[in-house]
Amino acid sequence: MPMPSSLQIHRITPPTTTNSAASPAAAAINFQKHGQPTWVIPVPISVPENVLHCHTHAVGPNQCCSAAVQSIMAPVDTVWSVVRRFDNPQAYKHFLKSCHVIVGDGNVGTLREVHVVSGLPAETSTERLEILDDERHVMSFRVVGGEHRLHNYRSITTLHATPDHSGTVVVESYVVDIPPGNTKEETCVFVDTIVRCNLQSLAQMAENLAKKSNNHGSPEQKSGRLIVGF
Repeated sequence: MPMPSSLQIHRITPPTTTNSAASPAAAAINFQKHGQPTWVIPVPISVPENVLHCHTHAVGPNQCCSAAVQSIMAPVDTVWSVVRRFDNPQAYKHFLKSCHVIVGDGNVGTLREVHVVSGLPAETSTERLEILDDERHVMSFRVVGGEHRLHNYRSITTLHATPDHSGTVVVESYVVDIPPGNTKEETCVFVDTIVRCNLQSLAQMAENLAKKSNNHGSPEQKSGRLIVGF
């Protein structure tokens, strides 16, 4: 049976005390002192240990952290071919209308300036590529400037195959400052909505690419028959 596309959103309010009985995928880790960050893993599902490690964030007292999970009926390589394009995020992030690479060639350290569609409380965002791991399928960027309210925003996206290898699980987590005048809940709801829409768009795009790839080739190739001409 084909795996349905699904998305889960989990918002975190980091606990201030140690909870050794909680699973590491659902709880903050260990300590919080006044003015010091809490280590948070906001991933709401069971994922490979290396993926869990990627989504461990240091969350300050005036920050929020959350994660979204999207299942996609497409191979990891197909999904990754879309996600890794730091120079073309608007391909599936429909809240962006354009992207211009300021510095770099698409590798770690590259800076891009994205322009946001009208109707959002932002105009531009300058973002730096922090991680691009083609082997482990990990990408991370940090917002370093621009005209917006999401200061110190850092996002990390990982891809791994589903247990039956029929598709891909995308996990995207972030940490961001809570803007003045807003609550932690309001900030998470706003950012979660954007991340959710982006991942749903990514799923649709990657699944269409996978279908086109499956339909490519002659009827003989699809049926597994080999025809030799003399």
